[in-house]
Amino acid sequence: MDWSISFDPLVPQWVLISAGAIAVVVAVLLGIINLRGWVLRALAMALLVLALANPAVEREDRESLSSVVALVIDKSQSQRLADREETTTAAAEEIQSRIAELEGFDLRLLEARNSGSGDGTEVFQTLANGLADVPPERVGGAIIITDGQIHDIPENAEALGFDAPVHGLITGTSDERDRRIVLDTAPRFGLVGSEQTISLTVVDQGLGTGPGDQVNLTIKRDGDVVTLRTARTGEKIDIPVEIAHGGDNIFEIEAEALPGELTTLNNRAVVTVDGIRENLRVLLVSGSPHAGERTWRNLLKSDASVDLVHFTILRPPEKQDGTPINQLSLIAFPTRELFSVKIDEFDLIIFDRYVRRGVLPMLYFDNITRYVRDGGAVLLAGGPDYAEGGSLYRTPLAPILPARPTGAILEEPFYATLANLGERHPVTRGLPGAEQDPPGWSRWFRVVDTELDGGQTLMSGPSETPLLVLNREGEGRVAMLLSDHVWLWARGFEGGGPHVPLLRRLAHWLMQEPDLEEEALNVSLRGPELIVERQTLEETVNEVTVVSPTGDSVDLTMTEQEPGLWRGSSPVTETGLFSVTDGEMNALIHVGPQNPREYTNVLSDTDVLSPVADATGGAVQRLRDVGGGLDLPRVISMRQSASYEGNGWIGLKQTEASLLNGVDRFPLLIGLLGLAILLGTVSATWYREGR
Repeated sequence: MDWSISFDPLVPQWVLISAGAIAVVVAVLLGIINLRGWVLRALAMALLVLALANPAVEREDRESLSSVVALVIDKSQSQRLADREETTTAAAEEIQSRIAELEGFDLRLLEARNSGSGDGTEVFQTLANGLADVPPERVGGAIIITDGQIHDIPENAEALGFDAPVHGLITGTSDERDRRIVLDTAPRFGLVGSEQTISLTVVDQGLGTGPGDQVNLTIKRDGDVVTLRTARTGEKIDIPVEIAHGGDNIFEIEAEALPGELTTLNNRAVVTVDGIRENLRVLLVSGSPHAGERTWRNLLKSDASVDLVHFTILRPPEKQDGTPINQLSLIAFPTRELFSVKIDEFDLIIFDRYVRRGVLPMLYFDNITRYVRDGGAVLLAGGPDYAEGGSLYRTPLAPILPARPTGAILEEPFYATLANLGERHPVTRGLPGAEQDPPGWSRWFRVVDTELDGGQTLMSGPSETPLLVLNREGEGRVAMLLSDHVWLWARGFEGGGPHVPLLRRLAHWLMQEPDLEEEALNVSLRGPELIVERQTLEETVNEVTVVSPTGDSVDLTMTEQEPGLWRGSSPVTETGLFSVTDGEMNALIHVGPQNPREYTNVLSDTDVLSPVADATGGAVQRLRDVGGGLDLPRVISMRQSASYEGNGWIGLKQTEASLLNGVDRFPLLIGLLGLAILLGTVSATWYREGR
């Protein structure tokens, strides 16, 4: 209970002040002239003014509040090194037990983790969030169990928002050493086939280390070793790397381990370079003008990433009509330049209704076969020409063509339908209209009858006749579209059809676009989750294992999202390189910045936290000595003090915060008591003057 006196004037303040001034003046004058009973008169006036001020005695009913103490446990990635995690767990349990034995303290357990932006360990942000609902006068202190690598240290103690000690208990020992790779410069983009340069420095830290030691480096691309190098610690080194394909090229540079080092996690640097293709070069050869010739030309010309070279054979060599050569407005077909000298410069060769007329010597077909097996691509869009005597199947191309013509041509209305594999293959999966029966596109009227020698049928014609066939040959690819009526979709006949997505996907699959691989394992980051996608032609897939940068593994059960596409997700709580595998295929992804602050320095440190601890009267000390056991300080309760630490102990502030439950007020000069006092004073004055 707290007692106090308060005033609640019955009149405005200016009236009360004026009455008090008048009473003082009158009392002084009465004293000067020494009028009989002037003391009683002055007392009566004073009591009257005091009655107008309405004094009262107040009694407050207060309840003492406990002091709030925060125990912040560093759960960042660097805390998993060596025996730090075990030390942290043991220390946290013992500290909680010791604080529980103190009276008047309320413990809050907080966990600090790596920031989602890759800015390192945010201990003080966690502390501020955990005490956001606690009045500053109730905070009795904070104890932080950490390795000392904290990346949001406030500039001064005032920024904490409370006046209480901050103590640091440091895991790790003073004899630690470590090696790490520091990326100086790294490219973000590069043309496919070009060479880019990664600059880095190998740094050794800790006991017994220094610059100048020779280090072996291993450089990998997408998980495969591409080269070995040597470097000296403390010296910058430039490493040239080749951009092998479009999309993400993930390069890993790994330094050999330093004997006795704390961790090898930061011995590896990861650089992701986005491979950008120069314009794809496509050679389109039309055997003769026909209704669908411009379908291919318009499609390829509309693609900004494609450089198209198009030739239509209008006049075969055997045609002789007497027209002088100098009067012909035709360009001679540069067969030697295209199919011998510059054939390897093309990403795709398309034969559109090509008929063998002696324009291309047989030797050049041998060149095309070699070109495909070495990584090139050929698309044959055939009509009646493929079934006749001038068929390309009757050339040295035959060994790489998966469909053998029977000589028959089926001419009847039919709907192009997706085969079983076509429903799962990325080239034809999800084509608009394919979900309907019959499909939501127009009919075709002609298809070449063939027998398959290999390859995969994605689309079928009448009586399950192969219509679209894909095949891999050596390092290259071959596709056959065995009808020349795709132009009906382009012209809008019977509503048209999805010729643009079909033909564009087909062309890009042939040019080995990664997103169109039928067997692929892809991983991407979507917000706080890692998204794993498995693309396959099989009916089932294996579980996928995700391995984090610190070596923890999680098994994901994949769920089929649509035919041929399976997906799973895993939350991301670490920064660094994640590897994903299903036992057959592997994928990599780097999460966070290339030089994550969490691994910039992993040695335990008492200096980082010392300025804040010293400013608040707290202490920073290690929990273990070299080769020693756990050494925890005693925890004691203290009143306001300039220092809250000593030899073998740390202190927590016992605050004086309280909760006001109610106030009882007892007026002094109001009511019968006040009236009796005033009447008694006036009566005494009258009595004195009457003597």
